Amino acid sequence: MADTAGFFNEYIPTKLVNKPDLIKIGKSIVFDIADAGVWSLDLSGETGSCVEGRMENPDCTITASKEDWEKLLDKPALGMQLFMMGKIKADNLGVATQLQKILA
Repeated sequence: MADTAGFFNEYIPTKLVNKPDLIKIGKSIVFDIADAGVWSLDLSGETGSCVEGRMENPDCTITASKEDWEKLLDKPALGMQLFMMGKIKADNLGVATQLQKILA
């Protein structure tokens, strides 16, 4: 099973270095994962960043339980199903759809 902390603390920073085109998304996303923590992904700067904690005024906030988030990490194709079931919530669907680029 995927590890939420490892995803935000290791996978995302490495992906930003290896795929700098992700920064062109130009948005910020807060991930509020129950029983795991809160992380802020900023893809609006020159290098992008992913840090623990909540940033002010994100373009999108995604909320999920740790269990459901890790299901998504294990099988990104489940994203729409988890969303439709209300297991993963996003307050800005346009930005949330950009997650596929990050998870792929």
